[in-house]
Amino acid sequence: METTASRVRAVLERHVAAGAAPGAVALVGRGWEAEVVVVGNRAKESPGPMRRDGIFRIASMTKPILAAAALQLVEEGRLRLDEPVDRFLPELADRRVLKQIGSELHETVPARRPITLEDLLTFRCGLGIVLAPPGTHPIQQRISELGLVGFGPPDPASPLGPDEWLAKLGTLPLMAQPGEQWMYNTGSYVLGVLLARASRVSLPQLLH
Repeated sequence: METTASRVRAVLERHVAAGAAPGAVALVGRGWEAEVVVVGNRAKESPGPMRRDGIFRIASMTKPILAAAALQLVEEGRLRLDEPVDRFLPELADRRVLKQIGSELHETVPARRPITLEDLLTFRCGLGIVLAPPGTHPIQQRISELGLVGFGPPDPASPLGPDEWLAKLGTLPLMAQPGEQWMYNTGSYVLGVLLARASRVSLPQLLH
């Protein structure tokens, strides 16, 4: 009899056979029961089999943790999903939006509505990674000139603190109308500043 775990194993084995990954580990749980599925090897250059306690590099895991913290503040009544972020992030009030992604920075229209907490959680705040080579559009050039992180891979060496980063971000027009386009990454950076201000502690303290 085919089980959920056996179906998961079959899918993972197909991905390993296709070269998508040398190996994988999955946990299939229902109620109080759980089964671990392990397939493949630990690395392409290693003949050792994958183990259930294998160590993986996982990227972008701060994002779901930030989302959980945001929802805790929603449960406590300190934030609302549909609330504009302007109350805590006045730097992002009264936004203007580029007419097109390739427009000059002064070629804008008013935002149809404010950015909300839900927009940040769903990466629809109107700012994010531009899927074009660096320097293709004026907005990319300006982001580079300002030294703004949050539009690509993380840069722990960035000298900008949260308030200075947000102040510079607030000088940019949005790339899309709030709520209308999914754009990865930047919303989480903005969310981090929002959570710190709403909770009145630093983000590391809040997450701890």
